[in-house]
Amino acid sequence: MIPMCGIVGYIGREEAAPILLDGLSRLEYRGYDSAGIAVYDPREGLQVVKAKGRLQVLSDIVEGGKTVHGAMGLGHTRWATHGEPSDVNSHPHVSEDGVFAVVHNGIIENYVELREFLQEEGIVFASQTDTEVVAQLLEYYYDGNILDTVVKVLGRIQGAYALGIVCADCPDRIIAARKDSPLILGLGKDFHFLASDVTAVIKYTRDVYYLDDGEIAELTADDLWVYDAYLRPVQKEQHHVDWEISAAEKGGYEHFMAKEIMEQPKAIRDTVFPRIQEGRVVLDDLKLEADYLRGMDKIYVIACGSSYHVGMAAKYTLERLLRKPVEVTLASEFRYCDPIVSEKTLCLVISQSGETIDTLAAMREARRLGGRLLAIVNVVGSTIAREADDVIYTWAGPEIAVATTKAYSTQLAVVYLIGLYCAEVLGTVTREEYDAIVSELLLIPTKIETILERREIIQYYASIYFNHPSVFFIGRNIDYAVGLEGSLKLKEISYIHSEAYAAGELKHGTISLIENGTLVVALASYSKLFEKLMSNVVEVKSRGADVLGVTTDSLGDEMKKTVDAAILVPDTHPMLLPSLDVVPMQLFAYYVALMRGCDIDKPRNLAKSVTVE
Repeated sequence: MIPMCGIVGYIGREEAAPILLDGLSRLEYRGYDSAGIAVYDPREGLQVVKAKGRLQVLSDIVEGGKTVHGAMGLGHTRWATHGEPSDVNSHPHVSEDGVFAVVHNGIIENYVELREFLQEEGIVFASQTDTEVVAQLLEYYYDGNILDTVVKVLGRIQGAYALGIVCADCPDRIIAARKDSPLILGLGKDFHFLASDVTAVIKYTRDVYYLDDGEIAELTADDLWVYDAYLRPVQKEQHHVDWEISAAEKGGYEHFMAKEIMEQPKAIRDTVFPRIQEGRVVLDDLKLEADYLRGMDKIYVIACGSSYHVGMAAKYTLERLLRKPVEVTLASEFRYCDPIVSEKTLCLVISQSGETIDTLAAMREARRLGGRLLAIVNVVGSTIAREADDVIYTWAGPEIAVATTKAYSTQLAVVYLIGLYCAEVLGTVTREEYDAIVSELLLIPTKIETILERREIIQYYASIYFNHPSVFFIGRNIDYAVGLEGSLKLKEISYIHSEAYAAGELKHGTISLIENGTLVVALASYSKLFEKLMSNVVEVKSRGADVLGVTTDSLGDEMKKTVDAAILVPDTHPMLLPSLDVVPMQLFAYYVALMRGCDIDKPRNLAKSVTVE
């Protein structure tokens, strides 16, 4: 997973440095290889301070912002793509003459060509980054008009970018621009912000603009203007962010991940309950006509990472409910597999952030091919949400931990809602089964609370198995889909090698990896295939594996006859099992990582959102 960096900019009447550091602290989950700020003061000029390592290193250098003065500036927290993590490769990058400072999220694809051009012109580079070419190009083209200069530079660069630009010759303004990387503008009285995410500005303002691709913004303390690529004024719709700042804070928990695991019952209630009225699923925002659904040839699920695993569960759910074929594809592969999409194809696009570059590119390709776009997104106003034909929001609130938990759970919940809604229209589910699923769906938050109350036993098993060097997850049908997510959770925050397999594939090579002491997590909640899965458990145990089983309360006694340890979840409708089974997988991964001393919220080499290929 290649993540995005975090950008924040402030211009107003207050000291900028402490505000920038505060904003960066809420964006550090996007990248934590290095951090830096650039602040302008009329007496000191453009001051740039940056450092390798976590944000705290930078904060200590500037004493929390006390040593850097000025009411305008930019901040950046970096995940390294071009150029190793170092002080010199940290953002902001400064032009050779010291006039321009730039922060950037994205990748400049033609930076080698541009770098060679500028070097031939005599410009000396200080770093190995792609971003520095933007700063040097600004200097090269600058003729006294900053907006015209920015337009010229944007015309030369290729790739994805969210840019914050300050110029010492124009100290009363900040320039922002975006293409394929998120950027929001925060609106206030006597101040304005730019940022990668609303989490950076929510402490100061709830009113924002979302920049669209190709747009340029000019911010002063008192005014804000948005232009298109030709500097023609653009009218923006103002959005109000209605969640509390506390939602982006730990709230007494040691880690954001722990907090977000515990928030899942509320997140699901917020997502589901308003959309079930008098026993029926009501999706007022969904414009899928009955005729379209009847003529629909298939559903294409497009997603990355954990959202892809939601898609794997969705395949079983939607095919069962709708009796339509469902194909699940990795967004990063979609454009390159010559997908068969027509105007009769519903493309279900799943993304927490709504900005994942591969998912966005795949969605645009699906549109080009004629597909109908339905998005499941958590972040209101995100690019995917704005570009889809229909969007259903999950109401998970901000998710800060790199390893997703509540976003996954709420995405699953929305899949159930979509499936039930469409099945009722199509008449592909009996009223009896529809009512049974809806009733159980309303109980899912309470049943998750039951699992969370049992978390000490999961912590105990984690204490037994945390030193295993390799873990295999096995399951069948919908249990296999959950195993994929369980495996991902474990590997991304504990750094243990982990793989998930469809249990029936064990004999096709995987079982050769099983030896004495290998940990196998066996998911066997799907009662129809319980016996088949338990036969697979016997197979791996005969090769020396330790087996941690996961099943329902009703099957627990039977499972305990064979496995070394068992985790039980409440019984529910078979279609809804992933919503329960995933919770112990999240907890197990969390406790294993905790016992291994890992940085749970900020695992190495990872960050929250992927906005570059």
